[in-house]
Amino acid sequence: MKELIETIVKPLVDFPEDVQVSVVEEDQRVTYQLSVNKTDMGKVIGKQGRVAKAIRTVVYAAGSSQHKKIFLEIGE
Repeated sequence: MKELIETIVKPLVDFPEDVQVSVVEEDQRVTYQLSVNKTDMGKVIGKQGRVAKAIRTVVYAAGSSQHKKIFLEIGE
């Protein structure tokens, strides 16, 4: 899943080397924390959050086979 997020996000940003994904696993949930360069935040979020929503949709669909709730947090 981590590789999927990186594959989606890296072509969108100007600084792909700054893209980092960390994973926090708990009992019933998995949280992926996406970190990008400060100047790339707008590109990852998109107008009215459309790009971020699309990324989350793909990640949630890919993770639907797991029996845990999946979350994607986007930050600097």
